[in-house]
Amino acid sequence: MRLDHLWLTDFRNAAATSLDLAPAGLTVIEGRNGQGKTNLLEAVAWLATLESFRGAPTEALVRAGAESAVIRAAGQRGGHDLLIEGEITLRGRTRVQVNRQPLRRTRDLLGALRVSVFSPDDLVLLKGGPAERRRYLDDLLVACHPRWDALRADLDRTLRQRGALLKQAGGRLTGDTAPTLDVWDAKLASAGTELADGRAALVDRLQPEVAKAYDELAGVQIPLQLVYEAPWRRQSGGPGLAEALARARTDDVRRGVSTVGPHRDELAVRLGGLPARTHASQGEQRCLALALRLAGHAVVREEAREDPVLLLDDVFSELDPDRSRALVEHLPDGQALLTTAGPLPPGVRPAARLLMRAGVVTAAPG
Repeated sequence: MRLDHLWLTDFRNAAATSLDLAPAGLTVIEGRNGQGKTNLLEAVAWLATLESFRGAPTEALVRAGAESAVIRAAGQRGGHDLLIEGEITLRGRTRVQVNRQPLRRTRDLLGALRVSVFSPDDLVLLKGGPAERRRYLDDLLVACHPRWDALRADLDRTLRQRGALLKQAGGRLTGDTAPTLDVWDAKLASAGTELADGRAALVDRLQPEVAKAYDELAGVQIPLQLVYEAPWRRQSGGPGLAEALARARTDDVRRGVSTVGPHRDELAVRLGGLPARTHASQGEQRCLALALRLAGHAVVREEAREDPVLLLDDVFSELDPDRSRALVEHLPDGQALLTTAGPLPPGVRPAARLLMRAGVVTAAPG
């Protein structure tokens, strides 16, 4: 998988710009802060997921004064031409086409383009709450196979309906609400067990990849462990979700929330036997966050049998020279786009260099 050309119209600060990408190796996008370098990576990632990896709302993606933004990318996938076009509108539905064919659902886009994003915000994977790590796992599952998106959506819908019923119960379970709660419990047990099993299997695959990536980046070997923590899972010695929901029913009704299930699970990351969230240094956490992204990239590549496009947003600004050098030396094969506001570390030999200035891309001088 590769992208050859990218066109932006009224996306973020880009009124109209386009760029050619190196078919393999590293395309470096240089420019001072605030010129729109990250916007280019955000546009590519949006074409893969229809979401901003920066968590920005739709209206923030459309240039001020414009009614819509258009992103187009052309490339190759599996030896065939690939053209993805998206229009983000302030009013009305987002429209997307793949090879000139309109998509009826967002889910139909998933898998057409795969990306792996590295950004300074990745530190939240270690310092943030459990929801950040659950999303990391779920996003990887979807990148491996789009079917997980449907399951995740089904689970979210079930949790919303069950939560609404619990709130309506007002702390008391009546003969009218109990049968409906039984229905939602059965749906939650089925979808929740499948998702948690998928997450746990993914963690097993990530474990050696994260350890390998961390050793390469940090230059030291420290015991590293990933554990998917779900006390209710049978594989963990728990009772299973159906039984756990039955046990928690009284408490759930009293509190008006679902207290058991995959929406409460955790991915524990331990370095040297200690929780990385509380005991690792800032440098170790940054190294771990990169290792988690590199490991995810490796798993998706193996599962999809193609290299996702690497998007590296200003990663060198957050790493010391040794770790920056190690990252360059161990970048995966395939196509990569990297933004930087400063000089590149020694040893970086990009296949292409571009300059971003006020939303316009040109060839970098020299």
